[in-house]
Amino acid sequence: MIAAARAAEPSECCGVLLGTPGEITEAVSARNLAGDPNRFLIDPKDHIEARREGRRRGLEVVGFYHSHPHSPAAPSSTDLEEASYSGSLYAIVGLVAEPAEVRIYRFDDGSFIGVPFLTMS
Repeated sequence: MIAAARAAEPSECCGVLLGTPGEITEAVSARNLAGDPNRFLIDPKDHIEARREGRRRGLEVVGFYHSHPHSPAAPSSTDLEEASYSGSLYAIVGLVAEPAEVRIYRFDDGSFIGVPFLTMS
């Protein structure tokens, strides 16, 4: 996710998170169809393809990710307005500091709730 965020700078990147309940296994990059570099819109074709590929490997879409090239890894008011998959995880990559910051949130009942996570190397 961090590499995709850096490659997309100064625009936001986006993608799909695959895994199982309670575990993110993979982040799959998607095309950003938003016309504004400060917004993201996951290409529906990439979303469907990630879902199919995940299903083929016994995984499901557990959430989504995007970057904030000019702000911290915290949901913006726009993120909140446009979130629509209740129960899904939303990872945000913030690039304003070094090292890049990644935070994960669960979207429930119209708000984002921070979720602690461990990375496996």
